Amino acid sequence: MVIIGGGGHGLAAAYYLAARHGIYNVAVIERACIGSGNVGRNTTLVRSNYQLDGNTQFFEHSLRLWEGLSHELNFNVMLSQRGQVVLAHGPSQLDVLARKGNIMRLNGIDAELLDRDGVIRLLPYLDYSDASRFPIHGGLLQRRAGTVRHDAVAWGYARAASRLGVDIVENCTVTGFVRDGDRITGVETSRGRINAGRTAISVAGHSSQVAAMAGLRLPVESHLLQAFVTEPIKPFVDHVISFGAELFYISQSDKGGLVFGGHIDGFNSYTQRGQFPKVQDVAECAVALIPAISRLRLLRHWAGIQDMTPDGSPFIGRTPLRNLFLNGGWCYQGFKATPAAGVCLAHTIAHDEEHPLARHFSLDRFERGNGYDEYGLGNRTYRQ
Repeated sequence: MVIIGGGGHGLAAAYYLAARHGIYNVAVIERACIGSGNVGRNTTLVRSNYQLDGNTQFFEHSLRLWEGLSHELNFNVMLSQRGQVVLAHGPSQLDVLARKGNIMRLNGIDAELLDRDGVIRLLPYLDYSDASRFPIHGGLLQRRAGTVRHDAVAWGYARAASRLGVDIVENCTVTGFVRDGDRITGVETSRGRINAGRTAISVAGHSSQVAAMAGLRLPVESHLLQAFVTEPIKPFVDHVISFGAELFYISQSDKGGLVFGGHIDGFNSYTQRGQFPKVQDVAECAVALIPAISRLRLLRHWAGIQDMTPDGSPFIGRTPLRNLFLNGGWCYQGFKATPAAGVCLAHTIAHDEEHPLARHFSLDRFERGNGYDEYGLGNRTYRQ
């Protein structure tokens, strides 16, 4: 079996193929080096505060896998369950968060609705003044949410998979597919042909490019998502904080830098570098939310390539070509989904059928007219 893409999802799928299905003759093909793609260019956040049936169970399963991953891989992925607070800017948003919290709790997921005073007690350093740009009316707290060290995830899965016999081939570019009618029988690479009984595409923002080599046209656009980190300071931000304007989030790394980001850059690109207008928008959100950080210097920023789908939900499953499988279209959700996506993709490859947790992520859902839009449920707030 061949998995195209040596990122978090590809490496996780390879590991679970070996560890859970006893399939060891697996090659992971990576065009650069392990950890150089989106698995090393993300927000590091893990959470399960979703409200669509299916998403709720999928991401809770992923969070539970995160909680035991260091032990399973025998590699410290540096999970920090510091908790996430999603802020509400008005009464209607607080109602939306209350509904989400109720759905989470009905599914056995921890959730606490906070009023304004509760947020003040938990996060006293935010701007609560009458002149604040984003008034705070309350929030939703998930205490089990937090952050994970992203490069540790890549190396943990890579080492564990390699020890089980998986071949990880770096600096090897896939240039085409080997076809026999409507069946994929292998891949052509810059280092020669690899014949395979089954092949999976798991290449994040390059899903549409690689799928096109097999003659598939995906409903996917590639956009940049930037992240930023400041110079290090003493411990200050104890939680992950997010709010709807600009899809903003902020947390503090173990090194002391504040890590934050927002919405995608509004144009298609594969450049892995961002544009200044987005830097300005996100920095304005950071200072508006936490005025005390206004004098901090920005240390660096980077961008990952997001494969965005029309409904903001991913694809995990079979394709119209036999023995070719797809994992992609993760939009903003890829990193936190890594363990569950690996489990589901490995199951799909091994059994040639979708995992029960991922059946709603099928590739043909738009043809059937039932998109799966988590972000269309009132979660997003646009600036006026």
